[in-house]
Amino acid sequence: MTHLWIRAESRPNEERVGITPDGVRAAIAKGIHVTLEDSPTRVIPSEDFVAAGATLAEEGSWPDAPRDAIIFGLKELPDDGTPLPHRHIMFGHAYKGQEAGQRLLARFGAGGGALYDLEYLTDAAGRRVAAFGYWAGFAGAAVSILAWAAQQRDQVCPAVTTWPNSEAMLTDLRAALGGKRPKDALVIGALGRVGTGASDLCAALDIPVTKWDMAETAHGGPFPEVLTHDLFFNCILARPGCPVFVPADATTAQRDLTVIGDIACDPQSDFSPIKVYDRETDWQSPVTRAHDAPPLDVMAIDNLPSLLPLESSQDFAQQLLPHLLTLTAIEDGVWGRAFATYQDHKKG
Repeated sequence: MTHLWIRAESRPNEERVGITPDGVRAAIAKGIHVTLEDSPTRVIPSEDFVAAGATLAEEGSWPDAPRDAIIFGLKELPDDGTPLPHRHIMFGHAYKGQEAGQRLLARFGAGGGALYDLEYLTDAAGRRVAAFGYWAGFAGAAVSILAWAAQQRDQVCPAVTTWPNSEAMLTDLRAALGGKRPKDALVIGALGRVGTGASDLCAALDIPVTKWDMAETAHGGPFPEVLTHDLFFNCILARPGCPVFVPADATTAQRDLTVIGDIACDPQSDFSPIKVYDRETDWQSPVTRAHDAPPLDVMAIDNLPSLLPLESSQDFAQQLLPHLLTLTAIEDGVWGRAFATYQDHKKG
């Protein structure tokens, strides 16, 4: 019997989960045994999963799970260097040269396990089958606008925490803006999930949006237009061949741009299109100030959908569930392709 082990998230400020109680019921009906680690922070209570038929396990007990169990989580594992003998479904952030990612791949190599990276879970046409992108865009634009509002008060963006829903988030944003608005925002990657979320957030606040996608960026740059907008949202994943949208010298150039929302957020990748910063930000310090006068703040939180944990979990779980139900044939389909991607990068 296929055994799906849903681990508790160990990262601070992470309340999301990749499956709902209804999903657990569906998996059990398919003959999948489901174990759920208890978690005091998960946005959906453990008892709801138990009522759906999951077996409850102690928080953080996945290293002792049966070797044939498939460990399912979202964000990173504790970076303790221990070998990983299990198969893991998660966002590994390990295939773009990231230092922590290379350590993760080494741990899988040492333990004999395997990574089924959710970012690389694709259909036969190469399209991702499940993503948090829309809510990443929505929340990333929200935090960036909070940073802009703070600048109007000669301040830096304050700490953020979860919102119960998107309407509550919009209410807080309107209060922070106090009737002021950025003159415009540029979204690159506007046709994708992330860009759509960022654009929708701006539209809800009556902020004009310039939408760019592949056609507008095909010439490869430079892109001086980026600096003429008050806000810029990067919604393009860092990949080989990705053009530079904000070069390092943009900090001292003539510009209207004062806030960059690097929603794709991969500053440690060689392919990052934003060259004015080199580290992620977090909930306690949502922006890094790349230049003081005039200010240029970069928002680069890498778990943005966690700010709206319930809506983003429900959306992602709905997208992923049809594929979780095929775990009984993990050698095939989306899982087979994800394993092949792991094998390719492990060799590299």
